Amino acid sequence: MKKSWISIALCAAMVAATMSGCGLKEPEAPATTAAPATEAPAAGDEAGEAEDGGEAAGDAAAANDPAVTLVYAEVNPLDTIVGQTDSYFKEKVEELSGGSITIDLQASGVLGSENDVLDTMLGGGGTIAMSRISAFALTSYGGEKSMLLSIPYTFVDRDHFWNFVTSDLAPEFLLEPHENGTGVRGLFYGEEGFRHFFTKNPVNSLEDLAGMKLRVSNDPIMNGMVEGLGASPTVVAFGELYSALQTGVVDGAEQPIANYKSNAFPEVANNLILDGHTLGAIQVIITDEAWDGLTENQQNAMMEAAKLASEYNRQISEEAENKVLDELKAEGCNVVEVTDKAPWQEACKKVVEDNTADYADLYQQIVDMQ
Repeated sequence: MKKSWISIALCAAMVAATMSGCGLKEPEAPATTAAPATEAPAAGDEAGEAEDGGEAAGDAAAANDPAVTLVYAEVNPLDTIVGQTDSYFKEKVEELSGGSITIDLQASGVLGSENDVLDTMLGGGGTIAMSRISAFALTSYGGEKSMLLSIPYTFVDRDHFWNFVTSDLAPEFLLEPHENGTGVRGLFYGEEGFRHFFTKNPVNSLEDLAGMKLRVSNDPIMNGMVEGLGASPTVVAFGELYSALQTGVVDGAEQPIANYKSNAFPEVANNLILDGHTLGAIQVIITDEAWDGLTENQQNAMMEAAKLASEYNRQISEEAENKVLDELKAEGCNVVEVTDKAPWQEACKKVVEDNTADYADLYQQIVDMQ
């Protein structure tokens, strides 16, 4: 009997050893199937969160998105308000897209003036996918309503402008070129401060502008405004403005304060009169071709970055402008305050009426947002 039990035990041991050697094991409770090593976890899954400190939710969502590089044009240097906004937007797009979108930011006008850039974007072919532009630049490119943002003395202060940006009208304005079939759409609004005239010779009042040749872009509102102020509008490309001032082709021009300094215009026109005729409304646009080439995840990342960049622009603009103005004064720039803008507004009355007649109700809505 004892031998019989020993035999049974030996047989059991041999069976166990055989199962072990063949890799067999006793069944366990069902387990969740792990994703293959090459497949990223879905956005929001705990598996997609930090072993290394945590990744953005968008990283996982964008893991299978194609890599896209978008060339982005900026006419001003990166140390300006708009340049800083561009850089922040670039950073957020790349972060929120999980690195699937790269913004190739080309600043300081290396890709041409705003009109050059718009012509290239609308011409197709994908050479330039995005740009930061002055809102009024879209007037001739399917964005007729954007013209209303550059009407002289429309915005009484920055808060007035931002009331528009956060209103139901803003998306309507941003998408107008796309809806008109132009081939571009706006992503977000910002501003670069109020625009002022700067000149080679001192200007202490409106009357001093009489007869001066003032640089304008090829824009009917700006032309009409300069004529109303008694000066002579002269079209000069922005990239040629420094030399035009230096050689006397023009006697002055107008720009936001930060752009005036960053482009070294005080070197050739060191007189600045703070008339604040328009607020420098800007928007960032993208071609429909580039937009349609993005996945839904990438489009969502783009729009979230747009929202953050607009808020960032609002935070930095006034402080940056005041800092630059203090620097200009310290460096010897002749800065003249305008305490009574009524004569300037009266001089621009005709250009306001002529350019708002077709959108009278819409323009009044903007005016009433102050």
